[in-house]
Amino acid sequence: MEKALNGIRVKLLITGACGFVGSSLIKAWSEAGVRHQIIGLDNFIRPGSEQNRQTLRKLGVKLFHGDIRLASDFETLPDVDWVIDAAANPSVLAGIDGKTSSRQLIEHNLMGTLNLLEFCKGKQAGFILPSTSRVYSITALSNLPVKEKNLAFELKESASLPLGASAKGIDESFSTAPPLSLYGSSKFSSEVLALEYSQSFGFPVWINRCGVMSGAGQFGHAEQGIFSYWIHSWLEKRPLRYIGFGGKGFQVRDCLHPRDLATLLDKQMNFSKQKGARIFNVSGGASNSLSLAQLSDWCQKRFGKHEIAADDRPRPFDIPWLVLDSSLAQKTWNWKPSLGIKEILNEIADFAEKNPHWSQTCQ
Repeated sequence: MEKALNGIRVKLLITGACGFVGSSLIKAWSEAGVRHQIIGLDNFIRPGSEQNRQTLRKLGVKLFHGDIRLASDFETLPDVDWVIDAAANPSVLAGIDGKTSSRQLIEHNLMGTLNLLEFCKGKQAGFILPSTSRVYSITALSNLPVKEKNLAFELKESASLPLGASAKGIDESFSTAPPLSLYGSSKFSSEVLALEYSQSFGFPVWINRCGVMSGAGQFGHAEQGIFSYWIHSWLEKRPLRYIGFGGKGFQVRDCLHPRDLATLLDKQMNFSKQKGARIFNVSGGASNSLSLAQLSDWCQKRFGKHEIAADDRPRPFDIPWLVLDSSLAQKTWNWKPSLGIKEILNEIADFAEKNPHWSQTCQ
């Protein structure tokens, strides 16, 4: 048997295989010598997907052209042990920004999940949903008491904090009461649906609420891959601006490299018991978090000066501070991220310098 991280080689379907997360997971397993038998499904509508297609083919991945919104596109797929759903519209502004309709968003993120769960039911395959920190209540997050320190917002630890909030971040018990954004509600609905299918039809489901996914080769946009977007835009001297919160750029997020997610997924695919927690925060946490202003400071030291505009008008769904606490994942899986934020930023910057027009490729 070929090597697998925990000793078991699985047959695996990854949707959105040619996107950043899907392709990064596959490359991470390949670099680690983990020889899962992988097939990929992708509709290839995202700019940059075609480049990843060639890389994955060289790694022996069998790719199918398909759209998760279409149930018939699953009919010719072979049996698998696990499905990882890395196909989604990941923008918190999706459905209201004029680029994607609300119906298209729900079709991608919720109806696509339904089709995948039906596929898993028929194959008795396990299902893993990379979800998002955006399933947590915008109102509750916006009301967190914060202070300004070192060009960033941070929690006021002396203040009374709601359930699920601490200096470590937001844990799984934090409020998921609406509003969440259309994007957040579509992912939260997918979580609930997946757990119901697992209970009703007896196949394992794991849900991982991820922080901002970041790394080299990401199709960075301001609403999703903010760390990659900022670094590429800075290097290419493209316009950047701080939006809302006084136009200072003090809002904070944490980041996670897909390579660290791959390590956790391998543990989960080798454990299919139905009891215990099924939902986990998976992120870089407080030590892997930065504000935009702090990221700008890092970029200036690496690349030189660049003008940042300020726009203090609020934008829908923006929040000052969102860092996830992954203590439950660490306790359950003995997992924690191995890549620090400076290592991730340097990886993105190295890629940006070698690919100076990457942002244009991703438009």
